[in-house]
Amino acid sequence: MLTAFSKSLRWQFPKVLLIVLLAGLVCLGTLPGYLAGGKWRWQAPPQVKVLRDLKELTKTGLAIPGWQTLKQKTQTIGEHEWLQQELSDANQTKATLLLLPQRGSTRQPQVEWTDINGFKGWRTDSQRQVELGSQESGRFTVQFLRAWTPLGAETLSQTYAVMQWYAWTNGGHPSPSRWFFTDRFLQWQNRRAAWVAVSLLLPIEPLDDVEKYRSTIEPLAQTVQSTLMTKVLRPDA
Repeated sequence: MLTAFSKSLRWQFPKVLLIVLLAGLVCLGTLPGYLAGGKWRWQAPPQVKVLRDLKELTKTGLAIPGWQTLKQKTQTIGEHEWLQQELSDANQTKATLLLLPQRGSTRQPQVEWTDINGFKGWRTDSQRQVELGSQESGRFTVQFLRAWTPLGAETLSQTYAVMQWYAWTNGGHPSPSRWFFTDRFLQWQNRRAAWVAVSLLLPIEPLDDVEKYRSTIEPLAQTVQSTLMTKVLRPDA
């Protein structure tokens, strides 16, 4: 029995250690603010320094190197106003870029992908996470999936290769929890992880294998990420 207990303890120890480390990161992000101003960080977090740039993004759009914006508009999806840009490159490849910038210092990501899925009336499959970027430019993770609209009586079915993620300086991930811990850690340095929700749609052949189009959508996703970091999500954000 003692041997079994020892084995169980050995297997559980890494999990316990991870929980302790995550709790420590949260404390590190909040304790300095409490000591300095008598308030916990979640009560009065540091201001996001690039809020003006994020607000301007919804008006001017994002100029993507190598791609031309054919049309730009504000699109209400769920409870939020997204910026929608219709893109085209020199090869006449078409894509749609949806951006939702952070609107306030206390505004947090809330899994906006469910709003898009409901608005589009999509069905999805082949969903997985893909890591992009490099050590030099910063790695980030996207949600890669196939989405299509059901065939209706008067509408044609459209299939897309889709990449979605929350972009922040030198990183990004489709899960809000990843942003949460990054932001808490930066608060320890009196900084914030300003964010932009990104959804990238590439039209493909009806119900085709989405992996065939990864070589097209992946470079565009990396360009969107690097452009956001250069133009909006600067290191001092």
